[in-house]
Amino acid sequence: QVQLVESGGGLVQAGGSLRLSCAASGATFSVGAMDWYRQAPGKERDLVARFSRSGITNYADSVKGRFTISRDNARNTVYLQMNSLKPEDTAVYYCHCYSSTRPYEFWGQGTQVTVSS
Repeated sequence: QVQLVESGGGLVQAGGSLRLSCAASGATFSVGAMDWYRQAPGKERDLVARFSRSGITNYADSVKGRFTISRDNARNTVYLQMNSLKPEDTAVYYCHCYSSTRPYEFWGQGTQVTVSS
């Protein structure tokens, strides 16, 4: 089992910045790619950014150039630096990882990000 704990959410004005952190514990040897997803009210949960085990990053088009995902393997932590935030970035942000351990993927509890206009 892998446990994921997010932190760093909050309320920020449009144009501001936040940094989210997600610390993994438990069977961290089994962790592969680590991702950030987000879910706005009434919408589906969408991938925001991915950091593969080999260091390849991918971003949703809506956040390219504004968000940066990074990973500290020694600390088993993934970060999401969010700059130039917009009201449409308001959502619950979830940390996710793939694992070689059943059930092969794990989710954090989510952290709320609210961007006011």
